Amino acid sequence: MKATFAAGCFWGVEELFNHVKGVESTQVGYIGGEFDNPTYNDVCSGKTGHAEAIQLEYDPSQVSYEELLMIFWNNHNPTTINQQGPDIGEQYRSGVFFHNQEQESIANKLKEKLQDTAIKKFGKKIVTQIVPAKRFFRAEEYHQKYLEKNNLAHCSSKLN
Repeated sequence: MKATFAAGCFWGVEELFNHVKGVESTQVGYIGGEFDNPTYNDVCSGKTGHAEAIQLEYDPSQVSYEELLMIFWNNHNPTTINQQGPDIGEQYRSGVFFHNQEQESIANKLKEKLQDTAIKKFGKKIVTQIVPAKRFFRAEEYHQKYLEKNNLAHCSSKLN
């Protein structure tokens, strides 16, 4: 099965999911824009409409889509529009890009369930977009597993 999430800079999000049992593969890239074959520089310009995202393949017998969503929401601030920490711009928005109606339903129900927690922690409601997955463009190779390749740490803003 496939899942696609945007939660700020894709390096940390990829590193997080690389350690989840049942996640078989990850790749970082760009989704949600109107520009074919964007580069990192194109996306950073703010003119393409893409979000930095992670697309992963997972085994639903080992990890459920709901569990993946909880990891997603618990490891970034889903209440900020177009921002994660110091990263500001549409490419850093929070988004769930669903691949079927079941994923859409699960994402919407879980988002609603987590609203009170978000308000208590961040003082605001979750603004994560839940939209159909369109074409995903794989980022340049140097972005793939960037933190692992460069032995860098991961930081996060947890929801719980």
